[in-house]
Amino acid sequence: MIAIITDSTCDIPEALIQEYQIIVVPHIIIWGEEEFRDRVDLSPQAFYQRLAVDPQRPTTSQAGVVDFLNTIMSVQANGATEAVILTVSSAMSGAFQMACRAAEKVDIPVSVIDSKGPTMSQGWQVLAAAHAHDESANRVAIVEKVAEVRSRLVQIVAMENRDYLQTGGRIGDAAKWVGTMLNLKPVVSINHETGKMEPVGLARSHKGMVQMLYSKYFKEVNYGKGLYIAVLHGNALEEVKKLTKGIVEEFSPVVMIVNVTGPVLGINTGPGALALCGYFEVQE
Repeated sequence: MIAIITDSTCDIPEALIQEYQIIVVPHIIIWGEEEFRDRVDLSPQAFYQRLAVDPQRPTTSQAGVVDFLNTIMSVQANGATEAVILTVSSAMSGAFQMACRAAEKVDIPVSVIDSKGPTMSQGWQVLAAAHAHDESANRVAIVEKVAEVRSRLVQIVAMENRDYLQTGGRIGDAAKWVGTMLNLKPVVSINHETGKMEPVGLARSHKGMVQMLYSKYFKEVNYGKGLYIAVLHGNALEEVKKLTKGIVEEFSPVVMIVNVTGPVLGINTGPGALALCGYFEVQE
């Protein structure tokens, strides 16, 4: 049995985590004197509600070697003979290094994959690993399938202002926007080769931000025979309804996932943020 393990930045809906028996290692949210396990002790909804009114900004602490080690040992105790771990981009967090160090300390084979992205960039790769496992792929084949999906992923993120982007740290080339007017709305992409965030553009209005998100995503993605797409949001349900309606009408996705961006990533993108992430199947 091969255990599929990831960290809590993957933003996969809980129903799918349960369905595919994916093991999730939570990161930590630090809010003043309080500490919360991401998506365990602090739900995304509660996070955004507090973020809107609490003048103190939260910070994060990545899952450590012990967290990953305990998880591997737990799945081994439950019968796993191998494991695949997928983490958030190593350019954005030290979780990949922590998982690698943990893998060196156990006596079962463990493949650790740097997803080169956050949220559903990571999540789609985790789901690809889970699907491959369900089809009886071995560990090497699972790693190959994940890499193939990652090569086709596109993720575009749009934020209501650059304040959270600036204070979140590790913003890559988007740092060029530091010092620009706060009321401008940044749109960024994820480079799935470097794992870094890259600037796409600045919108002057909410409508312009949403249009830029939509047009840039579908300009970048390589078309195929079926769309797998995730729509993620910072507690912006009404906007998501409009966005998903347009995507369904124009592209009829094979799979569409809608989820709230979790607290660890929400610290960097803020309330009202929107993201599109996914890929088309390879054309036969």
